[in-house]
Amino acid sequence: MDAARPRFQLAFGSAFDLDGMARQAERGLAPRHAMRCLAEALPAAIRMPDPARTPPSPADRLRSLLAGSPAAWALARALAQASRPEDLVYCTDERIGLPVAALCGSRPARPRIVVFLHNLDRPRGRLASRLFGLARRADLFVTCTSSQAEFLKRSLAVSEDRILLLLEHVDCRFFSPGPASPGKTRPLIVGVGLERRDYKTLAAATHDLPADVRISGFSRYARTLARSFPDPLPANMSRRFYEWSELVQLYRDADVVVAPLFPSSYAAGVTTLMEGLACRRPVVVTRTSGLVDYLSPADGLSLAEPFDARGLRRAIVELLEHPADAEDQAGRGFELARRRYDLDAYVDRLADRLRAL
Repeated sequence: MDAARPRFQLAFGSAFDLDGMARQAERGLAPRHAMRCLAEALPAAIRMPDPARTPPSPADRLRSLLAGSPAAWALARALAQASRPEDLVYCTDERIGLPVAALCGSRPARPRIVVFLHNLDRPRGRLASRLFGLARRADLFVTCTSSQAEFLKRSLAVSEDRILLLLEHVDCRFFSPGPASPGKTRPLIVGVGLERRDYKTLAAATHDLPADVRISGFSRYARTLARSFPDPLPANMSRRFYEWSELVQLYRDADVVVAPLFPSSYAAGVTTLMEGLACRRPVVVTRTSGLVDYLSPADGLSLAEPFDARGLRRAIVELLEHPADAEDQAGRGFELARRRYDLDAYVDRLADRLRAL
């Protein structure tokens, strides 16, 4: 790349096989990853923690008690040493954004710094953002929900022109409508994901319905499972891990997709919501402050309140008993997903804003 051109770098808080995911996506076996698409569009170098090449120092371990991981702080140190004033570092979440802002942002001739925020509005996030000077050291904050944008303005005094509200995305090439599996004999209610999920309320709402409830949710942490699921599961509820191709078919088989949520100030549940819409299925979701930008009944959604098993049951039964209305709702949601949440438009908008910096 020409030395006079700004150099874009995408920094991740943890390492994973982004190239392998891209190969899977090219074969139609997985959705595309937005950050891989962004790296190609800018173009940008991808930076992930690599403890073998950049071992964490004692200071990295100490700072990680407040934010990020030792490996993320080690990556931030490497970026601080190598970056130039004409660079732009896009941090994909606060786990790497706080370390980069702290170490790169303190340099006199620092790069541009952009931080995507998922959930900074919690005790450790608030403390770390003030201690490491996040508000004055980042040039732009990107978030997918108004609740986090309001936190930036209210608590960190970030001006509105330094905040980009960028609604979440879905790969409509991969998550798409299709026929149900042959041999399906009963209505199917589907839930996907574990983050802030309240499957106990879903179980209470559906345990005696003549329908199957299938959950795609896996965790090695017993506390996460105990918080989300009843013990034992109702006879009509099952839970297991679904591969990508299985997951798409699970959505296509669903008569209703449900995202039952605990109260949350960030956008937990939004991925399930969008994937269900993109597969042209009717979606029921719990109303939370973190999803305020996504919850319009006119856009193909049915809503329930947190912990309200009766309300959740009513919304589900209404869709099961009125298939024509459910199909109409699904069609509106499908059009919304393609018009408002498509991955390619998301990448284009983000790339344009980063280039403008």
